[in-house]
Amino acid sequence: MSRADDPYDNAWAESFWSRMKAELDMPKGGYESIEKLKSVLFEYIDGYYNTRRLHSSLNYLNPVAFEAEYYQQTG
Repeated sequence: MSRADDPYDNAWAESFWSRMKAELDMPKGGYESIEKLKSVLFEYIDGYYNTRRLHSSLNYLNPVAFEAEYYQQTG
């Protein structure tokens, strides 16, 4: 949660939830089980969001490419 007097502290989480809802195309009635939901969320986060999706805050690289570039530059 955001700290007192710091409205931007929670901005990254709000952005993530907004993108996930838009990109995941979740069914209106929800998922049939919590296991199915966990599976779908894992596939979205580890299979797409962190590995292939381009992030504007990372100079339009995906997190894996950004980290590889960072470690290559820092030796």
